[in-house]
Amino acid sequence: MNNDSTHHDPPPGVLRIIDAAANRAGEGLRVIEDYLRFVLDDRHLTERCKTLRHDLTAALAPISNSDRNTSREASRDVGAELTTDDEKSRGDVAHVVCASFKRLEQSLRSLEEYTKLFDPAISATLERLRFCTYTLERAVDITRCSIQRLETCRLYVLVDGQDSLEQFEALAQSLIAGGAGAIQLRHKNRGDKHLTDDKLLQRARLLRRMTRDSDTLFFVNDRPDIAVLAGADGVHVGQDELSVKDARTIVGPRPLIGVSTHTIEQARGAVLDGANYIGCGPTFPSRTKQFDDFPGVDFLQQVAAEIRLPAFAIGGISPENLPQVRAAGFNRVAVSAAVTGHDDPGQAARQLLTALA
Repeated sequence: MNNDSTHHDPPPGVLRIIDAAANRAGEGLRVIEDYLRFVLDDRHLTERCKTLRHDLTAALAPISNSDRNTSREASRDVGAELTTDDEKSRGDVAHVVCASFKRLEQSLRSLEEYTKLFDPAISATLERLRFCTYTLERAVDITRCSIQRLETCRLYVLVDGQDSLEQFEALAQSLIAGGAGAIQLRHKNRGDKHLTDDKLLQRARLLRRMTRDSDTLFFVNDRPDIAVLAGADGVHVGQDELSVKDARTIVGPRPLIGVSTHTIEQARGAVLDGANYIGCGPTFPSRTKQFDDFPGVDFLQQVAAEIRLPAFAIGGISPENLPQVRAAGFNRVAVSAAVTGHDDPGQAARQLLTALA
């Protein structure tokens, strides 16, 4: 006599639950996938959703479709006509996607709990898929919101602290007047370019005051602590610096977080890690930073083909090579010397913006 109560056929009532929850989960995934494919036009997230859908089908494969269909009582389901006013309408596409994610997550939880009654292995797989869904939901929502928040940001200018506060203020004012969508304070201490933390914070707070009532966003490189103290719009981190998770712990949920990426794998990872935008490069040799490898225009083409999270091409970009960047599918660039090294940084910014339009 088999006393193993964890491996047996589920009774009809439980089969009905599994059938209904599986259908709801599959329907929710299809609605989300359609959004990612046709509205967001994001190949990377579409593939993640499609994989999740196929993994769900595989996880439930040991449960006979014939048994599920036999146990189904759609015409006599007491909940078929129970609905709320909220379920009868959707405010916008984002509302549709959000509702579908919640339906999917709730269905996965129901499947996970009821499959524990007869097959713990299936339940464990469903738990993993539920957590994958949470990650996908975050990436989708952050991508959608980041596109909106950075919609008009095409030119991102990196500046150092300059030799004096007056020089820094003059440069920042010129860039703001020139229409820069974002200014990043990136100061690397070397030689006579040393800035103590208090002087760095002084410049950060000045830049915050200057950009507060403008259309220019303000970022701090690699220093989420300075970003928080100055009230910056966000912080940027590199592959060898703080992770998105650690930076988010410091800056909180609202500031934007950007990540430098050099491979398509890093770009995909940044999306799933919760970055608001990515810097992609180096594209060309740079006057301000030395690199051993150049992913180049090929990397830009890879990102443009599958990722809709706002992405800025960076590294040696100038008016002369900008057409190559545009041809790769990028309409956002991050620059330094091409603008700050110009006699009139504001005019240089305007020329680049015109070329990006």
